[in-house]
Amino acid sequence: MAQNDHPTSLEYQDSFDGSLVNTPVSDFQDPELEFDEDGLALAAKEGESIQNGSHDYGAPVLNWDIGAELSRNHAEGSSPFRGGGSITPDGLIEEDYEEEIGRPIDEELKEADGEYHDIARHGIIEVVGDDIYGRKVIVFSACKLPPKTELDHGRLLEFMKHTVDQYVEMDYVIVYFHHGLTSKNKPKLSWMVQVYRELDRKYKKNLKALYLVHPTNFIKILYSIFKPFISAKFGKKMMYVNYLHELKTYLHFDQLKVPAPVLKYDAKLVAAQKPAYPYTGEVQRNNSSLKTQQFGVTLSLIKANYGEVIPPAVKQTVEFLRGNALDSEGIFRRSANAATLKEVQTRLNNGEVINFEDYEDVTIAAVTLKTFLRELKEPILTFELYEPIVRLHGQDKDRQIIEAKRMLTEELPEDNYVVLKYILDLLVEVAAHSEKNRMTTVNLAICFGPNLIWPRGQVSLSALGHFNTFALLLLENFDTLFEADSG
Repeated sequence: MAQNDHPTSLEYQDSFDGSLVNTPVSDFQDPELEFDEDGLALAAKEGESIQNGSHDYGAPVLNWDIGAELSRNHAEGSSPFRGGGSITPDGLIEEDYEEEIGRPIDEELKEADGEYHDIARHGIIEVVGDDIYGRKVIVFSACKLPPKTELDHGRLLEFMKHTVDQYVEMDYVIVYFHHGLTSKNKPKLSWMVQVYRELDRKYKKNLKALYLVHPTNFIKILYSIFKPFISAKFGKKMMYVNYLHELKTYLHFDQLKVPAPVLKYDAKLVAAQKPAYPYTGEVQRNNSSLKTQQFGVTLSLIKANYGEVIPPAVKQTVEFLRGNALDSEGIFRRSANAATLKEVQTRLNNGEVINFEDYEDVTIAAVTLKTFLRELKEPILTFELYEPIVRLHGQDKDRQIIEAKRMLTEELPEDNYVVLKYILDLLVEVAAHSEKNRMTTVNLAICFGPNLIWPRGQVSLSALGHFNTFALLLLENFDTLFEADSG
C-alpha cells in the first residue's frame, strides 16, 4: 500500500484481478473490493474533505466508460436496471411548490410504515431532525444492512425514495455511516449505479451535503467507478469525515442516531490515531458564560439577563420577517449561508441588535429563528410534554384540540407559552400568504415541528411525524388554542 494510504494504480487493478475494464457491468455485480474490516485505515487524510471540486480524491481514474457500457448492455437486453432514461447533470429546475413538501399526518405515516415494514424495521435509513443550518438530516447506516441474501434491495431503494420524498422539496443533508459494510451485506455494484440513476435531479438539487463517515479505500474506489456519472456540482457536496466529533461542526450531534458498532469503531480509531479534537464554535457557544448569551441556553436564563420574556433574537427575527418576508417564496424551507448565519448568531450572543436588511437575504432571519428554537437547552414545548404529545396520536380531532389546549394552558410554563404564541402568530400570518410564498400550514408544520419538541434521547422517523402533526394542529387551530389569554 502506498504511504499515503491510498491504493496505487497497480494495487487497484490487482484488487479486481485485472479484469475490470473488459467486464460487462451486468456481470460485474459483486467486485471484491477492500473493506478494511479490521478497521483502522482511513482513506481520507487528516483534515481532508471532498468539498472542493478540484480535489484529487486520492484514487486513480479508470479507463472505463460506465455510461457507454450500460447503454450497450441495455441494447443487448442485459441491463440490470429497471427502465431507461439518460443520466442528466445537476441543474436548476422549476420549483414545484404545488406538491406538498412532506406528510405530517399520522395516518399516512402509519400506512407507509406498514407498506415498508420489512425494510423500515432494520433502521437502515432514518430522519433525525435538522442540522445547525436548519436542513433536514437523513442517516444511512451500512452496519444495519442485513446479509444481502436476506434483503430485497429493490424494496430498499423504494423505501429510500419514499423517505427522501417527504423532504426533497426543502434543503437536506445525508450522513452515511460506512463502517459495517462487509462482503456479506454490501449491495451489488449494479444496485449502487441504479440508486444514482433513479435518485435524479429531483433528489440531488436540494441535497446540500453528503457526509461520508469513516471512509476507507473502498469509498475512493467506488468514487473512481462512479466518476463518469457524478456531476462536478454533486461532487462538491461530498465530504469525508474521519471521526465522529468532526460532525459537530455541522450537526446537532445529540440528535444523530449513531449505531453502537459505529461508536465503538470510532473510539478505536481515536485511541489508535489520537486526532486533535476540534472544539468548535458551537461547543464554545453552549458553554459560554456571557450574560448576553441567547443560543444554546434556557428561556429562563435569557429572561433573567435581558429582563424580557421574548428573547431579543426571537423578537428581532419575527419583526423583520413580518415586515419583509411574508410574500417570500419558500421562506423557512431554504438554508442560509453558513458563514453569515454564524456571524449573526455571534452578534446576537454578544447582545447586538441586528439589522437584517443589511444582509439582503430574508432566509438569514428565517433560519436564525429556527436555529434559536433548535438550540434551546430544552424544547419550547418541554421534555415533559413529549410523551403527552405523542399520545395524542390516534385520538379524534376534537379530543386532540381539547388536550392540546389543556397542555398549553395548564402544563406548559407561562414564559414558554408566551414565546410559542408569539412565534406561531407569525407562522399563521405566513400561511395566510401561501398563495405567494407557497408556505401552507402543512409545509410550515414540517419545517417547525422538530424544532418545537424533541425527546431527551434519540428520535424516530415515526415520532417526527407526530411532531409535525402536532405543529399542524397548533397552526390550524391557533385562534381556538390561544384565545382569551393575556399572553
